Amino acid sequence: MSLTPLDIHNKEFSTGFRGYNIDEVNEFLDQVIKDFELLIKEKKEMEERIAILNERVDHYKSLEENLSKSILVAQETAEDVKSNARKEAQLILKEAEKNADRIVNEALAKSRKIAIEIEELKKRASVYRMRFRTLLEAQLEMLEHGAWDDIEQADSAVAVE
Repeated sequence: MSLTPLDIHNKEFSTGFRGYNIDEVNEFLDQVIKDFELLIKEKKEMEERIAILNERVDHYKSLEENLSKSILVAQETAEDVKSNARKEAQLILKEAEKNADRIVNEALAKSRKIAIEIEELKKRASVYRMRFRTLLEAQLEMLEHGAWDDIEQADSAVAVE
């Protein structure tokens, strides 16, 4: 059990023959009481301050935990956002590739169709040229073989009549 200032104050010493000077002992004990009271007061203040500081430490530890959790959540969210962005980019890229393939296929189909139409037109032009040449040759042959002379004679005979 620790001493209190009151214990020191109430302490009685027995006196013997040629013992200590009572006034000096009492003065010393008064000084010890004052110093002891001061130490007890300082100890109490320190304990209160330690309690306040412990509360602050606990508060800061709590803040640190919350911040750590918040940072982890933020990092996870950032990773999720990155992952979603990558997935969305891949989807956009796949969609763009599909559209590009579709456009290329449509262009190829159109070019094939146009090539077929060009070939068809070339055939028609060739057939037309052949028919026109045949017609012209037939007309030239008629001009060269005198069929016109018969027509002119028939025409003058009709005019005489």
